[in-house]
Amino acid sequence: MPNDVNAELSIQGMTCAACSARVEKVLNRTPGVSANVNLAAEKARVRFDPARIDVAGLIAAVERAGYHARVITEDSRQADRAQRAAVYAAELRRFLLAAALTAPFFYQMAVMFTASGVSGLFGSVSHFEDPLPRWLQLALATPVQFWVGWRFYRGSWHSLRGGGANMDVLVALGTSAAYLFSAAITLLGLRHEHVYFEASTAIITLVLMGKLLEARAKGRTSLAIERLIRLQPKTARIERDGQVLEVSLAELTAGTVFIVRSGERVPVDGEVLDGHSAIDESLLTGESLPVTKEMGARVLAGTQNGDGMLRCRATGVGERTVLAEIVRLVEEAQGSKAPIQRVADRISGIFVPTVTVVALLTFAATVLLTGSFATALIHAVAVLVIACPCALGLATPTAIMVATGRGALSGLLLRNAAALERAGKVRVLAVDKTGTLTEGKPQVTDCLPADGVSERELLGLAASLEQGSGHPLAKAVLEAARERSAPLGTPEAFRSVAGKGLEGRVNGALVRVGSPAFLAEAGIITDPAAISRLAVGGKSVIAVSREGVLAGLLGIADPLRPQSLAALTRLRQLGIEVVMLTGDQSATAAAIAREAGITRFRAEILPQHKAEEVRRLKSSGLTVAMAGDGINDAPALAAADVSFAVASGSDIAIEAADITLMRDDLGGVADAIDLSRATLRKIRQNLFFAFVYNILGIPLAALGLLNPVIAGAAMALSSVSVVSNSLLLNRWKRPTPQGGS
Repeated sequence: MPNDVNAELSIQGMTCAACSARVEKVLNRTPGVSANVNLAAEKARVRFDPARIDVAGLIAAVERAGYHARVITEDSRQADRAQRAAVYAAELRRFLLAAALTAPFFYQMAVMFTASGVSGLFGSVSHFEDPLPRWLQLALATPVQFWVGWRFYRGSWHSLRGGGANMDVLVALGTSAAYLFSAAITLLGLRHEHVYFEASTAIITLVLMGKLLEARAKGRTSLAIERLIRLQPKTARIERDGQVLEVSLAELTAGTVFIVRSGERVPVDGEVLDGHSAIDESLLTGESLPVTKEMGARVLAGTQNGDGMLRCRATGVGERTVLAEIVRLVEEAQGSKAPIQRVADRISGIFVPTVTVVALLTFAATVLLTGSFATALIHAVAVLVIACPCALGLATPTAIMVATGRGALSGLLLRNAAALERAGKVRVLAVDKTGTLTEGKPQVTDCLPADGVSERELLGLAASLEQGSGHPLAKAVLEAARERSAPLGTPEAFRSVAGKGLEGRVNGALVRVGSPAFLAEAGIITDPAAISRLAVGGKSVIAVSREGVLAGLLGIADPLRPQSLAALTRLRQLGIEVVMLTGDQSATAAAIAREAGITRFRAEILPQHKAEEVRRLKSSGLTVAMAGDGINDAPALAAADVSFAVASGSDIAIEAADITLMRDDLGGVADAIDLSRATLRKIRQNLFFAFVYNILGIPLAALGLLNPVIAGAAMALSSVSVVSNSLLLNRWKRPTPQGGS
């Protein structure tokens, strides 16, 4: 709804995918609320109707589900990071205590495994004399179970109170069963029964170790965001009363004049007033070479100045800088869900109850088959401990977080996870010609006036009407008229015909400017031979008439970008077919396509019909992407499965497409597709490991072929392995083309 409001909540208390699924379900059941919960980021991104619920109501809903929440603001981010660090330090101290108390049990387990052989690693063991006195085992295990392990009881209570069940329930059930059974045997003096204190303590210690490793690894998934946030300096140097003062960024407003000295970072977005330098914009745009800045150039917050000094006027401060917008978009993308995650979400919602039932069935079946309560208990504990939905819940979001962050550092801004997933499936790319394949800075190269008309007069007629157009070709005509001091008139009765041309009265005469076909529709005779010569040379042709008679032709060249040929080569290597869409004449389009190595193109196509062409390409059943300037091509971008806005970071055509390329380089499309495919491979690997882990682990535990301690270690390390696998995406680099175009 248009009046909906977005909020970001930090969620505390989530331990596995069942938790995030529970919080998301509770929020989405609340009237007027739509939410995505990210387990890896421990955040919820919520869209809500303020007329039906407020932020306090959202927090209350999360609290009722058994978790804690607070609103994330710019001011609270630092405090949130500090709190996470404090919680991590406290958990580390608990782990160290648990490890110290559990260490004697590892000695006992070594003796047990030695006595039992390889079978001691799997299933239960026959009775043997405990190396540790049982009263000592009870004394060591009790604080581990109830003080160090209190977090699992607390998490279980909150989860069950909220109507769900999570990983904490499995750990609490499994370890409590082993501890209470062992404590009863010890207190009753039943020497013939084996005790399992080593299982309960080792499971808690290993799970806690896994959580610490997982938290540390998850922290690294958002390193890209941290790097971007750290780019902006805390202070700026401004001019005030003839002096240069250092002030906090909060004091800067639009229009403030600031100084950027050699080696400093630009504090806010601005326009250069004077000075000359080269600025490194690589962390915002992915452009590896420094960009020259002089009077009139745009500078971006967080970029690194070179050797020169620049005096600038602030144009964007606070949340209105390009850097702030990039950080916001990356965080939104990291908090979104990819369609591939739906399967994992559905399974996570029923996982814990299903595992609990399997554990009960295992217990009952083992008692019936063996007659041993102790053996049945250990088999059930192993089932509870080995089964954990953590890896399942982390498989997709961790990969998405790393990929979106990595993309941002490479000049790729992804609107959401769905766009990242779809990009990897693209097989056809429709591209706009002007400004996408070409430089987008056309120049008049040929001026062919009709008899009795001078070049200045021809340019003056054309430029007089083009004053009312924002088309790149119009800018070229105006620039040529300015350079030759052509006389300009004030147009009257001005009319623009989309995709064709302009008409109006200049100094009382009816003037038409546009494509040769536009003039032909009005019955004006053109010069086909001259038009053909210009078009075959790859030049756009503008025809000009006055009072129904041809006044002349203008040839305008817009050369291919130097990077376009390499980009098209990479796209072909990725198996992508490129289709060029342009409003130019067929001969001009054919010349550009030939130079670019493109075999399919559509010429003389109106802007509003580009969307129809994209839909026609989609009718083949292939995933179709569209790359354009993000403004003129908006209908076609919206019609595509994935849309790319090719725009400079200073222009920020971010709102126009699924993926925005911070460099004016079509190679960014190839980068995004390659990154998407690498990410999808990681997600599939993660989901495979998570599913196979449980598919193999639960039956082994149920059959008594897996010792609970080994199960606990495997469960603890499963999540770490998934997150670590996702972190390998940080190694992704822009591939280099193989071979020529």
